[in-house]
Amino acid sequence: ANAASGMAVHDDCKLKFLELKAKRTYRFIVYKIEEKQKQVVVEKVGEPNQSYEDFTASLPAEECRYAVYDFDFVTEENCQKSRIFFIAWSPDTARVRSKMIYASSKDRFKRELDGIQIELQATDPTEMGLDVIKSRAC
Repeated sequence: ANAASGMAVHDDCKLKFLELKAKRTYRFIVYKIEEKQKQVVVEKVGEPNQSYEDFTASLPAEECRYAVYDFDFVTEENCQKSRIFFIAWSPDTARVRSKMIYASSKDRFKRELDGIQIELQATDPTEMGLDVIKSRAC
């Protein structure tokens, strides 16, 4: 049996996501899998005024994480828009077991967060650079 498929999702994960989506209380949320408790928990939230650099800096260099980022941008028609990104951060340097757990739990976890518009997979920071986010948002 796949140990990762039984990952629970802490209520706080959905609660914080709804606040980000509906009230824009946060700029981003970083989620972590607690392997011992077999559940996904909120590790960190970013204030609305924090930048994309603050967000990327909050992801550990050698551990996997899930993250949600609320990206604001202005279209060519000068319309203010936002897109909610789901980012699966799985650096090459992370433990193989960790990468497997995050990969196998991702779809189930993502389904819990209703309202994600764009998904990104990243194994190094360049794959989720601001340029990538901008190009995917439009």
